[in-house]
Amino acid sequence: MSSGYSSLEEDSEDFFFTARTSFFRRAPQGKLRTGQQDVEKEKETHNYLSKEEIKEKVHKYNLAVTDKLKMTLNSNGIYTGFIKVQMELCKPSQTAGKPAPSSNGCMNTLHISSTNTVGEVIEALLKKFLVTESPTKFALYKRCHREDQVYACKLSDREHPLYLRLVAGPRTDTLSFVLREHEIGEWEAFSLPELQNFLRILDKEEDEQLQNLKERYAAYRHKLEEALSQAWKPG
Repeated sequence: MSSGYSSLEEDSEDFFFTARTSFFRRAPQGKLRTGQQDVEKEKETHNYLSKEEIKEKVHKYNLAVTDKLKMTLNSNGIYTGFIKVQMELCKPSQTAGKPAPSSNGCMNTLHISSTNTVGEVIEALLKKFLVTESPTKFALYKRCHREDQVYACKLSDREHPLYLRLVAGPRTDTLSFVLREHEIGEWEAFSLPELQNFLRILDKEEDEQLQNLKERYAAYRHKLEEALSQAWKPG
């Protein structure tokens, strides 16, 4: 589809697309995968929120959705939903011997579960666009907008994008995801406005640290002066 939506739900009832490099059979009771790895991932996800908190957040999330891309909470506590990823590639990528679809600048919608990691999302996007380069050459960033400023942060491979989406809510102007290459250098992966924002943030943090330091030494000085005045009082 032109929207970049990836799912097989419309074509088959037996398969379900997750942010992996292959398709998995739909398991009973909403499970997307089986095995010890899934159990560990489920426990890791539940370390963030309790089942009741997840249920409440999924309900509030779905009430705020305007594009019909709602989340679904399964009986086992795992939830599924959609994330949109902006492709920002600096150069044409190597492909598996056939023309690759145009990916740079496009927005892709992935249907994933709460157990899917950043690494799996990256692999799924690269496979979709027939990119044969190593996933280690790419990184997924979260872009946050706060008080007219843009903050970008590279996500670790073990983070869960759907959890971040759930907590932030469905609005992409609050939180969005970007896939970028980062083998050219950590700072070169950011745009000029983002780098300028980083400088403003560093300046602000520096001013705050200096102010805290001044206040701390002023408090020490006040205590010393009090101690000296007490010491010089005639007994």
